[in-house]
Amino acid sequence: MRTKWSMKSKRLTKRLAVLSMSALMVAALAACGDSSTPPTAEEAGKYEVTPGDPFSAYKDEITVTMGRVTTANPKLPSGDTYENNAYTRLVKDTFNAQISDQFEANGEDYSRQVSLAIASGELPDMMRVDSKDELKELVDNDLIEDLTTIYDQYATDNIKQIYDSYDGRALENATIDGRLMGLPATSLDSAPTMVWVRQDWLDLLGIQLDADGDGAISLDEVEKTAQEFLERDPGQSGNPVGIPFVNTMNTTDYNGSAYTMLGVASTERAFPQYWMNGEDGKIVYGSTTEATKKMLGIMADWFKNGIIDPQFGTRTFDDITALYANGQSGIAFGPWHIPDWGLISAKQMDKNAKFSAYTLEDANGKVNVAHANPSNQFIVVRKGYEHPELAVKILNLFYDKLANDKDAATTMPEAAKYQETGVDGSTRPFNIEVNSATSLLDDYSDVVRGIKGEIGLDEVRTTESKNNIGSIKTYLSDMDTDDVTAWSKYHSRINGVGLIDKLTQENKFVWMTPAFSGTTPSMKQTWANLTKLEQESFIKIITGSEPLDYFDTFVNNWKKQGGDQVIQEIEDEIASKQ
Repeated sequence: MRTKWSMKSKRLTKRLAVLSMSALMVAALAACGDSSTPPTAEEAGKYEVTPGDPFSAYKDEITVTMGRVTTANPKLPSGDTYENNAYTRLVKDTFNAQISDQFEANGEDYSRQVSLAIASGELPDMMRVDSKDELKELVDNDLIEDLTTIYDQYATDNIKQIYDSYDGRALENATIDGRLMGLPATSLDSAPTMVWVRQDWLDLLGIQLDADGDGAISLDEVEKTAQEFLERDPGQSGNPVGIPFVNTMNTTDYNGSAYTMLGVASTERAFPQYWMNGEDGKIVYGSTTEATKKMLGIMADWFKNGIIDPQFGTRTFDDITALYANGQSGIAFGPWHIPDWGLISAKQMDKNAKFSAYTLEDANGKVNVAHANPSNQFIVVRKGYEHPELAVKILNLFYDKLANDKDAATTMPEAAKYQETGVDGSTRPFNIEVNSATSLLDDYSDVVRGIKGEIGLDEVRTTESKNNIGSIKTYLSDMDTDDVTAWSKYHSRINGVGLIDKLTQENKFVWMTPAFSGTTPSMKQTWANLTKLEQESFIKIITGSEPLDYFDTFVNNWKKQGGDQVIQEIEDEIASKQ
């Protein structure tokens, strides 16, 4: 049941959208009186059992509508849904708040739903937006709540410490004109994009990768392995397919780098879609550099020789995941956690499936990687929603209390069971991660020491790590286990994060720092077209419908169609801060 204010606010939004169409509607709007002014946080507190408490419940049941980012394989128990699961029930039990999904979607479908919501003004009470540009658009149109005071009042000390671990960069990204306009996700420096290879296929074919054991392999090794997989079909699919890539090809989010070419680009010290400092000190867009041109040349050769999926450019994200499940492809580019939600489909179809993780090294044996933007996803609250503080409370519940409660199995048993059985984190109300800057390797240290018995479970920092230790021990006791959760946790934490830890310890990374990670005024008019131009040009070059030198035509067009203007705006913004 929606509260009185929320219902009024919903009607108000609709009325504003058609204000010019009906004088009668104007009269009705006036009848709403003071309801056009959303209540302050202090006023909202009167609805709480303990006003101002970070975990206080509401006296009467409230409803919050959400836009939910889903995944193809959330591993929810039978009968549970995104709208009704252990996590949403935890919100209900803790705060007396009922979650109702206004829309659910993943990938590009979710982006379209958000765009439609913004264009119509029909926002859910809370949703995730995936760029600073969208956040600014919402602010410019006065569609979302200022969370500055609410955050200060309701966020727990631990949540504040997590954000502070990024030296202010995380909250700064969500701050516009001095106001905190969203709750930012955090993105760790957890790079690089990895190459995941079917180890059981390597064993079957007698292929040895990474002979020196440093965790890094060359593009030449990847190419030869892909060729062997194609020719000898170790998955016995009858229709082996080369390495599949998404048509968006690149990203500036290493955690979202599944099936992208970011790893290939790193071997040429190319950073497509990043804003970098050129040798002359001026801003350079990474997609327009000679290094990126070389990367495209490599990809074009791979496509010509069948190393890349012949349907490159046309497959959906789910299509690509299905290739691994069907045993048609055994090499995947992606982040450390791709076994948990992507490669696990291979294990579900073939109990013998095992993957090893590698990174791609350059000609000097180094792994090039750019520092991540600390946050590029934001939870926003609809302007006028009666209980904006609930967003911070949900943040507290999942990223502080559940994450750190060592007795979660007793205090929150259903949610703890989800973590133990590997239900995807996307099923939480907010599909974001909020972790301290060092948490990935801190958790890895806990997990390894826990497995070895060097520390007890009561000394492990997080509930998730505690559960991971149990799952990984299960896998280590029986590597042929049918327990897919144990399989995925071993692969992601020990193979994936373990590799990052090893490369960090051995100083294998060469870190690059982007010069800029925001948006500029002209991007609102030009960026969608520039991105489309880039994507289409790259696909043409890779698939051979245009020669490699067409890249120069792309660069010229990109500059003329707004790229030069964007660069000028970035340089002006940087200069204004100096």
